Amino acid sequence: METLENIVTGVSDFLWTGVPWLLLAAGAYFGIRTLLVQIRMLPDMFKAITESPSGAGADKDAEYGGISAFKAFTISAAARVGTGNVAGVAVAISVGGPGAVFWMWVIALVGGATSFVESTLAQLFKTKDEDGNYHGGPAYYMTRGLGWKPLAVIFAIFLPVTYGFVYNAIQTNSIVESVGASLNNDSMGLKVGIGIAMVILTAIVIFGGVQRIANATNVIVPFMAGAYIIMGVVVIILNINEIPGMISAIVGHALGFKEIAGATLWFAFSQGMRRGLFSNEAGMGSAPNAAATATVSHPVKQGLVQTLGVYFDTLVVCSITSFIILLGPAVTYGEEQQGVSLTQFALADSVGDWAIHFVTFILFFLAFSSILGNYYLAQANVEYLTKSKTVINIFRVIVLGFVFFGAIGSVPLVWSMGDMFAASMVFINIIAIAPMAGIAIKLLKNYNEQRRAGVDPVFHRDMLPEVKNIEFWDGSDPVTRRSAEDRVTVRAARRAGEDNEQGGLSV
Repeated sequence: METLENIVTGVSDFLWTGVPWLLLAAGAYFGIRTLLVQIRMLPDMFKAITESPSGAGADKDAEYGGISAFKAFTISAAARVGTGNVAGVAVAISVGGPGAVFWMWVIALVGGATSFVESTLAQLFKTKDEDGNYHGGPAYYMTRGLGWKPLAVIFAIFLPVTYGFVYNAIQTNSIVESVGASLNNDSMGLKVGIGIAMVILTAIVIFGGVQRIANATNVIVPFMAGAYIIMGVVVIILNINEIPGMISAIVGHALGFKEIAGATLWFAFSQGMRRGLFSNEAGMGSAPNAAATATVSHPVKQGLVQTLGVYFDTLVVCSITSFIILLGPAVTYGEEQQGVSLTQFALADSVGDWAIHFVTFILFFLAFSSILGNYYLAQANVEYLTKSKTVINIFRVIVLGFVFFGAIGSVPLVWSMGDMFAASMVFINIIAIAPMAGIAIKLLKNYNEQRRAGVDPVFHRDMLPEVKNIEFWDGSDPVTRRSAEDRVTVRAARRAGEDNEQGGLSV
């Protein structure tokens, strides 16, 4: 096991010498091309997440097909909000010091533009099956948008391995660590028992289909994340006088103004980027799989929703964990990688020993919801490769095997495996979305043009005639059907000069 751990860690470290720079470069490129869409259109993000398929405020999943924008958000949030926010942040701080928090914030703000582009493209190139369910994601926009079928196949293999196998092992591993801290017991018998229990619970849900997954995460994620955030706010209030010093430490260590033995500037930068990516997943190509399933009237709407998901995950939930740890007992940085137990004992220092069990309770549900969200993202790519029910069922059984493996594997091994596969996915996905950024920008112009005309944006594929292989968006679906009067209104608005930009889309 130790030899495998060393090999995986070595490969992961090698890949991560380049991935942070690729993420920053891609995010900056998309941010400039979209005029900082991830910042200036924050109000539209909140509006988009509350819209129903009909735009009337009712949940009409059954009538329109697919799932609502909010349910698609919770599926992707289920994959995002989990052990990365509680255990992953602890790993980053224990290895990279307080400065890692700063770089997590940076990757969220910069990565918001990347998330917008990839999720908007996923909506544009989605497809609809005979049962009325939508399918889409990187494998689809690589195939339809670029004609890169071989790359799409490679990605469709990497994502199920990363999310269905490795990331789900990480979730179980963190549950075991937190339960062990609560019970002061790290015996193999306890680990095996937890592994078996997680396999049973996971099997009950993943054999029930996407709607059961959506319904489960729709309840679990907001409630548990909300409870955790409230507890974090309590810690901040109790330690309010220490906040300025904490912020100074975060910024100072991130920029090299302050030194910590064992936690260099590179460690802060690298760990912040790793854990930020693991948590918010911007640029990995995972969230677009959930984004494509939503029923929205314009692809940009779901792009905005997924950008908001990045902020909620990192700027809110990850920050809460960071504050809990940094406002707790002094941490010895860089010597030993610590996971969720660091968060547990830091919280206990502020509010009492009962908090150790509270974190265990919260983490269990967040990790379990992440397993469900991870599985859905993985299944979407398996279905891209094959529609065989037998293959899908075999895949489910392997997923359950890795859920169990996570219970008995070591913390460094499972996290290094996660880093290695995450880096691979980033390389593949960024290579694909960079050439298609212009398409997302044209869609954004079209969206803003309709907003300025005073109408709810709706997209038809004849607005983008130069882009081929758009299967959906023909206007025949109820949610994308608009009266002729509305389209005339948009055209008149343009002629009146409300949109002075050249090269916009035809309506």
